[in-house]
Amino acid sequence: MKVTIIGAGYVGLVSGCCFAEFGASVTCVDVDESRIAALKNGRIPIYEPGVEAGELPAGGWNTA
Repeated sequence: MKVTIIGAGYVGLVSGCCFAEFGASVTCVDVDESRIAALKNGRIPIYEPGVEAGELPAGGWNTA
């Protein structure tokens, strides 16, 4: 399954992690280029308990 998430903030990013955990291919889109750059570098641009950089989907994120 392919999922596109608009917004890589608290709701979108956590939702994307949940979908990815179930095996979906997740693409995150955000107008804030610094959030996308952080994800591409393996960093989480928000603080959310339970979501760690090590929990990023294998192979990183599809970002736009």
